[in-house]
Amino acid sequence: MKTTKKIHYKKNMISLAFVFLTIGLNAQSNDLSDAETSFATSIDNKDLKWLPAPDFFPGCSFTILHGDISKPNLDFFFKIEANTEVVNHTHNSPERMILMSGDLEVEYENEKPVVLKAGSYAYGPAGKPHKAKCLNNGPCVLFVAMVDPFDAVPVIKKD
Repeated sequence: MKTTKKIHYKKNMISLAFVFLTIGLNAQSNDLSDAETSFATSIDNKDLKWLPAPDFFPGCSFTILHGDISKPNLDFFFKIEANTEVVNHTHNSPERMILMSGDLEVEYENEKPVVLKAGSYAYGPAGKPHKAKCLNNGPCVLFVAMVDPFDAVPVIKKD
């Protein structure tokens, strides 16, 4: 009798496992139908809508590639015209960048300036002041990925 109960128990457990597996797979397939579509573009895409950057970034513009500027996980292109300086500023979010075009000199507080060439990767820690200058070989276009919602705060030097 005990053996029969064990067999029924095992069959019930296997059936229950299949039920949960079926529910899980069904939920995943429903999520897939609502999933985002893929997206590819280049800096030369005429359909990109370039917007002016904040006033303290004169000569700069940006276009959102993926995400929402007020929400986490934002990807965008940031364009700096040739011979244009980007003021010393900070972000609440770390930023991951790839220079798509131009030559960009970047300087983080207490670090030596670095000249990025097209194809270079750079990482900027959250809260660390930095400035940049797009050199003669511009415009400089950066691909930027931010973890947290976008912000840029100019650093005001106190005399």
